[in-house]
Amino acid sequence: MDPPPAAKKLRELYYSAHYIHSHIAHFYALAAPDFVVGPDADPAKRNILGIVEKVGIPIASEVLKHRAIAQDVQIMIGGRSTHPVWTLPGGVSKGITEEQRKEIIEKAKSCIEFAKFSLKLFEDVVLQNKTYLDIILSDIYEMDTYWIGTVDENNHVNFYHGDHRVVDQNGKEVFRYKDHEYLNFIAEHVESFTYLKFPFLKKIGWKGLVDGPSSGVYQATPLSRLNAADGMATPLAQAEYEKMFNTLGGKPVKKLLATHWARLIELLFAAERLHELAQDAEVASPNIRTLPTAVPEEGVGIVEAPRGILTHHYKTDKNGLVTEANMVVGTTNNHAPISLAIKRAAQKLIQPGKEIGQGLLNMIEMAFRLYDPCFSCATHSLPGEMPLVVEVRNSGGEVIYRESRI
Repeated sequence: MDPPPAAKKLRELYYSAHYIHSHIAHFYALAAPDFVVGPDADPAKRNILGIVEKVGIPIASEVLKHRAIAQDVQIMIGGRSTHPVWTLPGGVSKGITEEQRKEIIEKAKSCIEFAKFSLKLFEDVVLQNKTYLDIILSDIYEMDTYWIGTVDENNHVNFYHGDHRVVDQNGKEVFRYKDHEYLNFIAEHVESFTYLKFPFLKKIGWKGLVDGPSSGVYQATPLSRLNAADGMATPLAQAEYEKMFNTLGGKPVKKLLATHWARLIELLFAAERLHELAQDAEVASPNIRTLPTAVPEEGVGIVEAPRGILTHHYKTDKNGLVTEANMVVGTTNNHAPISLAIKRAAQKLIQPGKEIGQGLLNMIEMAFRLYDPCFSCATHSLPGEMPLVVEVRNSGGEVIYRESRI
């Protein structure tokens, strides 16, 4: 059931605000401590409080303020900022008023300025620091995979709707597919040592945890989206997109820590898109739902989650109740690249005779954090339950208590 134009715009308006709060949280809470405070800093300082100490209360206040603004917009539109029940088949459950639309315009303007500030902060603190720039450009954090991202009709990045484009190690398009075609292009490999699946490009094949043209391993991240696209759909983000690729030597960029730079470019794009949509008077239209007239049978929906491409696939019975479901979420897509990135960083950093200190271990963790991993929601057990075993041992290593779900 195709929703009315106003409902589609409201959904994208909500989603743009979601991107803003998510990218702010990930950059400032997970990435910035490694660069603003430093990868070798005391772990007690390498956190959001360390950021506050380094950049000052006024800047930290702006971070909290704009993340709150984005969540306030989500609440205004969808009733809540997390797990909304506002989207319905054929549309949404409520609209916004003209006054709310005007309020969102002003909030979006502020978010644009904050995104511009964040990019300037990244340039001043990271790009102008030779030590940090050398880390980004080193082969410690580098991978030769395929890249996937959703694009509009102009091959510009789109978070909400479009074709799903795959480019190779040289940036050349090799596949593109519609939502309902995903099973022709994406397959999932299973290993006994993990509950998390390993998606791969079906037409290339699974060759194990290796990269290169013969391996179907792909990445689905902010950097991946920019690598897979020909540009951004808003002017300020486009200028930053060009700057990043010019600085890093063209497309595709294979330096994984550049994902943080790409994330800030997407932050600016989301703020610009929020502003564009809020300026459209139609988003305040009361025509927000087309009532379904038929029972569904099967459907596939794909959007770009902040972590990476997100696929939901459902089949239903004659009553519309779900009988089969498959989800390939952001971290699932990146399971193989995450594993490869951690291994490669460890192999490059841990060398004979080199002390393994907190700073070195943290630099290995940096290969994990750049993907914004959320393993709890990305992990599914094939039997349907987790065969958990808990053992309590005494100081001599003897098992004194065992609890099992097997």
